[in-house]
Amino acid sequence: MATDRPAPPADASGGMSERVDLRALTGARGIAAWLVVLYHIRLSIAGLPQGVVDVLAKGYLAVDFFFLLSGFVMWMTWGVRLREGGWRAAVAFLTKRVARVWPLHAVLLGAAALLAMAMAATGRHDPREFPFDALPAHLLLVQDWGLADPLSWNDPAWSISAEIAAYLLFPLLALAIDWRRVPSWVVIAAIAGLCFLLAAAFAQSGAPTLGTDIARFGVVRCVIEFAAGTAVAALWARWRGSARASVGAAIVAAIVLASPLPEPLRVPTGFASLLLALALTSERRGNPLSATAIHYLGQVSYATYLGHFLLWIVFKLLLVSDAHAVPSVLVALYLMLVFASSVALHHLVEMPAQRAILARAPRRPLARV
Repeated sequence: MATDRPAPPADASGGMSERVDLRALTGARGIAAWLVVLYHIRLSIAGLPQGVVDVLAKGYLAVDFFFLLSGFVMWMTWGVRLREGGWRAAVAFLTKRVARVWPLHAVLLGAAALLAMAMAATGRHDPREFPFDALPAHLLLVQDWGLADPLSWNDPAWSISAEIAAYLLFPLLALAIDWRRVPSWVVIAAIAGLCFLLAAAFAQSGAPTLGTDIARFGVVRCVIEFAAGTAVAALWARWRGSARASVGAAIVAAIVLASPLPEPLRVPTGFASLLLALALTSERRGNPLSATAIHYLGQVSYATYLGHFLLWIVFKLLLVSDAHAVPSVLVALYLMLVFASSVALHHLVEMPAQRAILARAPRRPLARV
């Protein structure tokens, strides 16, 4: 879920061009985070039409877009640096990723622990939602590695645990494959192959959706989609500015996402094409996803994604009498609180903690890129 600003793209010769900021992708990340919020509260909203409930029920697929986008951005930011900097660059990469994702997670997990203790003191502790014996695995962000129930404590953090696994493997991928040296048709074939591999893993186990059995498939789902995202970044780097490529990617995305293919194949393939289309059009003037308000939603999206679930638990405990029929006024209040808390967590916890960790990290010279 958490991403850095994309670094300069590699050109066809393997060099680096000017720095770019794909604002539209940041905006898309913000919208995706809010789809996850609505997914988690959809069954509680009083009077919500069933058609809307059914649409919001697919909000969990926004996580698959996050995984692809994360691979995309990591390749653009670190792919060349890891190849040229070796283990020194890998240490710097992992340090920055931990500084980016762990502090906010730790703060929210601490808040969850306080909530669990307060509920235990009043006889309302739920050991399935807040299992104290699993707390160390959650603190270390390894709960989705088969070491604990990933959908406990702060449920959305399962995907951050899965991304940690992808981060650890990414330096090996960057050293093994230089997408700049691979023909475009091979890159496309690699993306398709990864999507088929993921679909095969789900099909073999009879899992019908990407949200099935997160404890078993979460890391696999993340690592494969992350890898596919790195290949999408390679296509963007060589096709940047091509209107024909952006239209083609958009058409492929529309056809695949509307097809009757199984979800574990349809969604990663369609989202990979969608990500490419969004990236190729990101720098166009007037792109609505680049608007200041949408872009800001993307900037605070990690706090939105990681903080909204616990806030919803507390909100229901304090203000909701019927968790299956929350009035629209209270829903609106909750959504405003999600935004306000996202802003506060981003500016008061997430960014200061990241700066503090990186300021104390040993500085190692990296190869020039």
